[in-house]
Amino acid sequence: MPRPFSTVSSTRAIAAPAIDFSSTDKLPPPNMQNARVVPASPSYFSGRPDFTDNLLSLQALLRKYQTLPTIAPGQAPRVAWRTVSQYRLLVGEPVRASKYHQIIEVLKRLNQIHPAVMPPNLRAAMQIYKRDLNPYAVVKRPAIIDADGRACGIGRRKSSSAKVYLVPGEGEVLVNGKSINHVFGRVHDRESALWPLKATNRVDKYNLWALVSGGGTTGQAEALTLGTAKALMVHEPDLKPALRRAGCVTRDPRRVERKKPGKLKARKMPAWVKR
Repeated sequence: MPRPFSTVSSTRAIAAPAIDFSSTDKLPPPNMQNARVVPASPSYFSGRPDFTDNLLSLQALLRKYQTLPTIAPGQAPRVAWRTVSQYRLLVGEPVRASKYHQIIEVLKRLNQIHPAVMPPNLRAAMQIYKRDLNPYAVVKRPAIIDADGRACGIGRRKSSSAKVYLVPGEGEVLVNGKSINHVFGRVHDRESALWPLKATNRVDKYNLWALVSGGGTTGQAEALTLGTAKALMVHEPDLKPALRRAGCVTRDPRRVERKKPGKLKARKMPAWVKR
């Protein structure tokens, strides 16, 4: 006959004597051989402990201060956060860009808190993730009109650069000391160089002297476009919306893509030949 299973032990249990914690003299000496080092962070055994601690601390701050008044995203102070490569050097861990994006999203939300009620500890926590030099804090030096009534504007396009001097006059144009017809043989280049004045009906109200260098005629003409627009905005700042609609204010960053080894041009591959 099978023996019945029972969880009750026939041996009488004997309780350990009570420990008196009121006096440290009665405590047993610690056994250093059985001591274990306890990590300071619970994420110590994860792959990226510092990143995890940073993300959790920022999320805790967001939960704590999420009820504070905020401002619109467009009115928040512009902050240059550290790039993912800079953050990797800071923590010394291989953090992915997608993971670091989680920190940036929390920082952007914290940055929307009204500056008047932002706690000091929150400012200190966010300061760690800001760049050492904030490019948004650089104030552009305002252009002025000199004693001779000239306004200077510098424009660039591809590898060409142009320095334009604009002064009230009758519409004379000199490029490198020559007439614009001698410098630019194509009609399109001449139209591009004087397009800011033509778009605002100021061709016969200003004299233009320019120094151009580098690149070809097309690049020099488009560099003149940007330089002329900048000089014209010094004389008449109210013309900036009209010049922007005409496409004269924005610097064109496009360049010719370099040739690659093993290819005929930048991207063109040689024709495949069977034999």
